[in-house]
Amino acid sequence: MQTIIGISPENREVVAHELSKLLADEFVLYTKTLNAHWNLEGMDFHSVHVYFEELYNQSAEIVDGVAERIRQLDHYAPATLKNFLQLTHLTEQNEGGNDSRSLIKQLLSDHESIIEFIRGTISEFQDAHKDAGTSDYVTGLMETHEKIAWMLRAHLK
Repeated sequence: MQTIIGISPENREVVAHELSKLLADEFVLYTKTLNAHWNLEGMDFHSVHVYFEELYNQSAEIVDGVAERIRQLDHYAPATLKNFLQLTHLTEQNEGGNDSRSLIKQLLSDHESIIEFIRGTISEFQDAHKDAGTSDYVTGLMETHEKIAWMLRAHLK
């Protein structure tokens, strides 16, 4: 069945490809947040462990939402680790230790990287590809990441 949503097939393809990069970033961040939750050590273990659990649950919802947005554009979401590693802007490297400060710094850096990537797509989706829906969706997603980054940053002060 043909997808008729007011966006050309060519524009949907470009937007879906950019969303695939975002999905890869989100999945790598999800995995890194699980790592932080599982391997955290230190005097503040309990409170930060609980906070990281909140973050990875929120991250799982984001991953699902981005994949569903790709499907709404009638494209398939990349769904293999190999694809994610090819598409992501993030690294898998675990820099620093397993203390809360090191792990929070890493997660903050990744959230900030995603914020910058999303910010670069908002007007492109709207103006160049005539996709106001995805532009609006990623704007809300960027705001979510900005709030998380603010909270992570607050832990480091």
